[in-house]
Amino acid sequence: MPTRRLPPLRALEAFVRIVRLGSARAAAEELALSPSALSRRVANLEEFIGKKLFTRAHQAMQLTDDGRAFYDAVSPHLEALATAVEDQSENLTLWRLHLGVLPLFGSQRLFPRLAELRKLHPRLHIDMDTGPHLETRVGDTLDCAILLVREPDPGFHSFRLDHNRVYAICARDLTEEIGEEPSMEALSRQTFLVHQEMPESFGAWRNAMGLNGLEPAAVDHFDSGQLLLEAAAQGLGIAIMHDDHFRRAGDRRLALLYPEREVESPYSYWFVCRPKALETRPVRIFYEWLVHAGL
Repeated sequence: MPTRRLPPLRALEAFVRIVRLGSARAAAEELALSPSALSRRVANLEEFIGKKLFTRAHQAMQLTDDGRAFYDAVSPHLEALATAVEDQSENLTLWRLHLGVLPLFGSQRLFPRLAELRKLHPRLHIDMDTGPHLETRVGDTLDCAILLVREPDPGFHSFRLDHNRVYAICARDLTEEIGEEPSMEALSRQTFLVHQEMPESFGAWRNAMGLNGLEPAAVDHFDSGQLLLEAAAQGLGIAIMHDDHFRRAGDRRLALLYPEREVESPYSYWFVCRPKALETRPVRIFYEWLVHAGL
């Protein structure tokens, strides 16, 4: 059987890095190449396959439809090649990922799916960090993190994991006591429970209810979503939380207050890492799995 002609691996590497880093400049820096040398490698690859992979304008390179299709077709095989080479290496080591994550996201959304990731990549092991100030520690003590924020720092590579609605969640008995329609009088006697990562959620919910002047008896803050939901279930107050957390909790002690009133949340879960971190195998494997798993 005749040997098939392969494209230059250096050209493939340049192409993949531009796509993954989202920037030709960043790819050139990673590969220690000049912009012109990087461009030549991509041009060689385009000549080899006979298709334009990027459009070029004002020193920017934008992926074409053919370029996206080529990346989607080639990337898994390059990953498989890298894995095969590593599997034959005498220096077999674990791939260690330092991940920052909020406990409720971890328990409700991440842990139920991690067995799938382990089957795909048994050498990948994850150190979980649920401590404070996750965002400021990405790139330092953390390789990457899953944050609950309005929008992450633009210096990160980021991927939005969801869109949520905010609801008032409380013990079932309390919903009957408060009634079916928002009441300034009834709600002013209540304690509201708010997560420290979502300080603007109560204001967003209050204004959407048409209760701009509402001053509750107290607003208590929690740094744990699990404890916040438990406090609500125990009748200690009304939790302002995402509908996703309520649904996944499956706690029959809890009920939605005014369930027909939908309020867009100011916050979403985001995956973040430093752009260069995507070139490390543990971060890249976890990121690509996270995107395709649809957590």
